Amino acid sequence: MKPILLLDESLQVEVFFESDDCGYEDNICLKIIESCAEEEKVFVHDESHLYLTPTQAQELVNALDQAIKLSSFVKK
Repeated sequence: MKPILLLDESLQVEVFFESDDCGYEDNICLKIIESCAEEEKVFVHDESHLYLTPTQAQELVNALDQAIKLSSFVKK
């Protein structure tokens, strides 16, 4: 998947299946890389990994989808 760039491209988000962790339930990785000045950082580390179960990933998809629908509705 192509990285998603946020916050003037100083925050990079990637989502992928971590095949090395296929034996674990939480094998979907949300990888966040920050490339900004220390005082502007949202996260403690330059690179963070959040591992999700398929159920958690689907809940995130559903929440984002709902927010997209509401945002699109308000713009009309």
